[in-house]
Amino acid sequence: MNNENERSGSTLDRRHLLKAGLAAAFAAPLGALGAQALAPRAIAPGVDFSEFPLCRTASDAPALAGAPRKLKLSWNAGAVCLAPVPVAIEHGFFQKHNLDVELVNYSGSTDQLLEAIATGKSDAGLGMALRWLKPLEQGFDVKIAAGTHGGCMRVLSRTDSGVGRLADLKGKIVAVGDLAGPDKNFFSIQLAKLGIDPIKDVDWRAYPGNLLNVAVEKGEVQAFLSSDPLAYLWLKDSQYKEIASNLDGEFREKSCCILGLRGSLVREEPQVARAITQALLDAAMFSSQNAALAAKSFQPYAPKAASLADLEGMVRYHTHHHHPVGDVLKRELKAYADDLKSVQVFKQSTDTAKFAERIYVDVFAV
Repeated sequence: MNNENERSGSTLDRRHLLKAGLAAAFAAPLGALGAQALAPRAIAPGVDFSEFPLCRTASDAPALAGAPRKLKLSWNAGAVCLAPVPVAIEHGFFQKHNLDVELVNYSGSTDQLLEAIATGKSDAGLGMALRWLKPLEQGFDVKIAAGTHGGCMRVLSRTDSGVGRLADLKGKIVAVGDLAGPDKNFFSIQLAKLGIDPIKDVDWRAYPGNLLNVAVEKGEVQAFLSSDPLAYLWLKDSQYKEIASNLDGEFREKSCCILGLRGSLVREEPQVARAITQALLDAAMFSSQNAALAAKSFQPYAPKAASLADLEGMVRYHTHHHHPVGDVLKRELKAYADDLKSVQVFKQSTDTAKFAERIYVDVFAV
């Protein structure tokens, strides 16, 4: 990543962002704008669906017959990396597949989300692989149909901190929003690969997500983990720098977020399962090729501190062109499970090949 490009534009005053209530800016669009923003819209003019050949993971099937199939899709409306979701509504990707999708903003625990999908309170959901895999080890009836993109997580520090690379976290205090979060899991895995024990050699401390930078400013920690849009906005301040991200090295071509489907939907209505998966992958590819339009679709959900140009920069940063399915997806899931074993999140007795086989589904194989 080119940090200079990421930080281009006017410098944000950190204290101004905090006084303005950045956390409240995240929450406001979810309630105030939710009903309006989630309403299905007509297919946008000028969108030629034939322009997305890379999205086709199998031969084209006819749209579902009859009345539009109603489905509920759970997502985190504050996560800018999920911009393809409002894109799928605004630009007609769900409509193309004869789907009437209701978006459900979900902010509860991952266990509750997976239970909601498994029991039919929701038909599908989007989330982070390293947050979902441990609960899926318990046997929820949820099938992973696709990866959706990469690039959700970053390690930040002050430019004068003396921390310049991931290995420098050894012996340091690092702030996290969640001690069981996917970002802590991911960077623990990376530290282990560097020969650093992430349990013994790093002191992880929990702070409210919107105050992580305050901890480093006060000198209580030497670095902190964050994700966009907060991380991107903080990096616009020249007093901050990126130490690492989940687009470094081998992970540039791996997905961090995934699409999960209700198991009974996959078994009983495979064409519907395939339709919602294809619609979301098409919207992801559209987003990768039309970052400005994707940013505009997501804007109703974005914090007020984020400009349209900021959102476009984030969409370009996230790898929306990468959305594995089938055997490629299964290999990625197994690799993550192996990594989670290495940092003692998964039981050592877990057969990761069997686990990956159990939790994934190739909706395009039928």
